[in-house]
Amino acid sequence: MFIDHEYIERILDEAKSATKEDIQNILEKAKKRNGLSHEDIAVLLQADDKNLKEMYKIAGDIKNSIYGKRVVIFAPLYVSNYCVNNCVYCGYQRCNSFKRRKLTQEEVKDEVKILEKMGHKRLALELGEDPVNAPIDYVLECLDTIYKTQNSNGEIRRVNVNIAATTVENYRKLKKDNIGTYILFQETYHKPTYDKMHPKSIKGDYNYHLTAFDRAMEAGIDDVGGGVLFGLSDPKFEVLALMMHNEHLEEKFGVGFHTVSFPRLKKAKGMDLESFPNLLDDNMFKKIVAITRIAIPFTGIIMSTRESAEMRRELLKYGVSQVSAGSSTGVGGYKEREEGKEDEQFKTSDERTPLEVLKSLLDDGYIPSYCTACYRKGRTGERFMKLAKSGNIQYVCEPNAMMTLMEFALDYGDKEILEKSETLIKNEINNIKRDDVRELVKNNLEKLKKGERDLYL
Repeated sequence: MFIDHEYIERILDEAKSATKEDIQNILEKAKKRNGLSHEDIAVLLQADDKNLKEMYKIAGDIKNSIYGKRVVIFAPLYVSNYCVNNCVYCGYQRCNSFKRRKLTQEEVKDEVKILEKMGHKRLALELGEDPVNAPIDYVLECLDTIYKTQNSNGEIRRVNVNIAATTVENYRKLKKDNIGTYILFQETYHKPTYDKMHPKSIKGDYNYHLTAFDRAMEAGIDDVGGGVLFGLSDPKFEVLALMMHNEHLEEKFGVGFHTVSFPRLKKAKGMDLESFPNLLDDNMFKKIVAITRIAIPFTGIIMSTRESAEMRRELLKYGVSQVSAGSSTGVGGYKEREEGKEDEQFKTSDERTPLEVLKSLLDDGYIPSYCTACYRKGRTGERFMKLAKSGNIQYVCEPNAMMTLMEFALDYGDKEILEKSETLIKNEINNIKRDDVRELVKNNLEKLKKGERDLYL
């Protein structure tokens, strides 16, 4: 198997003896945006906090050179909390006694309409693992409902899916039904910890879970998103294993992770945080995000509302490129929140509305993006990575971000959002280097103001 535990532990141990000169040489190497070796990553993970300031600056420079000022916005949609697993860290674990629920398709429509009224165009579909109560056909039905549900000026244009590891046949079904990115967290790459965290359950097969992306890519899904639930095992081990997983996919399929998520363990039903000895403090958390940005420069980094507004704001400076906004982690949670009775899977920390999130991003000079163009134009997988690594993606992503921001401001923004968006776009449009792209964006912005929608490159 491609996750070599002994190798990871050995290079982490060897990295403890790295000198100041070794660390400095690695930081200089990092500036070239060519990634890092396993040994380099191990040294940075073991380095003390004296080098953090420079590390953060390098990560920030790399992020800005690739992603510019755009920040992708999305929201999760939880549709079922039925689950046959007994994952120690999860509120859905089967030994928890609470009323299980899955949404009917009418209820899915209700949730989607609320999300559309918030201005969302991109969702992450979430549910527990239960082959009887929530089989693949239910997931496909939900996808169909989401794409077909429209408000007068709202529609979901991309649905990423986070479901349990499954078969090539089922991944083909997801591909056929226009899945966006397939997301799956390994939870922990450390097998002894994995086995302990997943007792007597379908999810307890470490190797089957680990090779899920292989089967997804064999089925034609070329955008996959990985992640670790930080807090279960040694975070330094997890980061190196995550890099090894990415390299495995690159070597076998020509493209690694499209995105990587960084959830930290949070309090949930039936579990006690004091039982987990590997919880991350804020300094280590920020450090691993920065190191990941340096190690895999062209991979998107996702930060959910598990983290506070302050933490998310800081991490945007040196790594994060996608954030959720206005999230609910409960099944039927958006409607329940409107009714004042939301029941979440885990506690969120950033409870700002999408408008509040956007105002903060605009104040910090970012371009909030609701763009889904790459998926719909076939710029996925290896094709996307080639565009990103060549630098040509900049002629698409920031222009599309500006147009989707204007569409949002016109349809969902208040006066303040509209003014802030127009000011930012006016300043940023002149930074588009290609004359033809700049003129096309200007023309499309005028079309948006006259009522046209969904304009993109």
